[in-house]
Parts: sequence; C-alpha cells; structure tokens
Amino acid sequence: MRKPKCVAIVSGGMDSVTMAYFLAADHDLTLLSVDYGQRHVRELDCAAKAAAALAVPHHVVDLTSVGRLLTGSSLTDRSVPVPEGHYEDETMRATVVPNRNALLLDLATALAVAQGAQMVATAVHAGDHAIYPDCRPAFIGAYQMMALCANEGFIDPAFTVVAPFLYRSKAHIVVEGDRYRVPFADTWSCYQGGDKHCGRCGTCTERRGAFVDAFVPDPTAYEE
Repeated sequence: MRKPKCVAIVSGGMDSVTMAYFLAADHDLTLLSVDYGQRHVRELDCAAKAAAALAVPHHVVDLTSVGRLLTGSSLTDRSVPVPEGHYEDETMRATVVPNRNALLLDLATALAVAQGAQMVATAVHAGDHAIYPDCRPAFIGAYQMMALCANEGFIDPAFTVVAPFLYRSKAHIVVEGDRYRVPFADTWSCYQGGDKHCGRCGTCTERRGAFVDAFVPDPTAYEE
C-alpha cells in the first residue's frame, strides 16, 4: 500500500523536527522550510539535518524580501528587542510575525497540490494558542476550508491540514521526540540566533521548562 504524501513545514525547531520524525514512518514526506529573514535563520541548518537523517526531500523557500516588509516583530525587525523570560501575552506579542503561518501554509499547500499530496503538516501546539492567533484550532480549520476552496478541482478532496500537536503541550512534544529518538541537540529554538541558545528569551525558557516537565534530559547548550 502506498504511503500518503505529506508536505511538512519544518523550521528546524524542536516542535517541527519532532513532527517530521513522527510522520516519517507512515508518510511519503517532503520537508519545506522558509527563510523569511528571521533573526534565528540558523534554524534552517537544523531542518536540513533532519531531512538528511530521515532521507527525505527538503526545499527551502527564500522569502527574505517579504520578511523585510514585516516590521514590528522582534523576529524580523532588528530594531525590536527579543523579549526575555516566560511567555506572557504582553511581552511575547513582540514575537508575532504578521500572518506567518498563513504564508507558510500557502507555500506548503501549493507544493502539495503540485505533488498530488493529500496533506500538509504544521507543528503548532497548545502552548502557542494564547499569543499566536495563527496557531489556534479555529485557524487550522478555517485554513483547510480555504485551501479546498482555492484549489477546487486540483486538490485531493480528502486534503487535510495536519497539526498533530494542536492540543498538546511542549512537554508532550519532548516526550514524543524522546520516543522517536529525535536528536534534540540538532534542533534550534532561540530567537536570538547566536552561537548557543541564549537561555533567556521566551522560547529558550519554554524549551528548558518542557524538558523539565517531561523528565527528559536537556542536551541543549545554553549561554547561561
């Protein structure tokens, strides 16, 4: 029996890399990454490592010209400092990139249509719901309806947007990754994009806490 084709959006972070390992066994997988001018662009190297380890195709789309237009986010605008500490609504609003997941899903869906794939996959998780509107269940459901409408007659009628961690915590992702032997040391979370994880920004704090909550050793090299 042929495996269903799936285009997975993989940034190189621990969530999306874990998702790729989770999907690889039962799907004909293609990884899609995007350079949108993010401060932590080194995450793309981690996505490439995941693709090589899984022996699956990997495409990187250059959207740096678009990223330069997305001012006001600390991820794409160097004049906006990266907030530190725990994820909280007010401080972490600075990390929201306008319409990012819709842009990424548009690219993944276009590739899926071109390849005749039955699904696209995104690694949004429950911990993102409060801050990022494009990580919520309502968005995922609405996007699937839009994709079917926008590609009517050209897309598999059973096309789905898969979000395996949509109702799961970051700690659950660590547990799943540990079960699938994900090389967490070869994933990148830090929004600062330095040589090591800073250990202070919101995503580093969340990463550290997830390993603690999951009772899994953290192999990440932090600056402090």
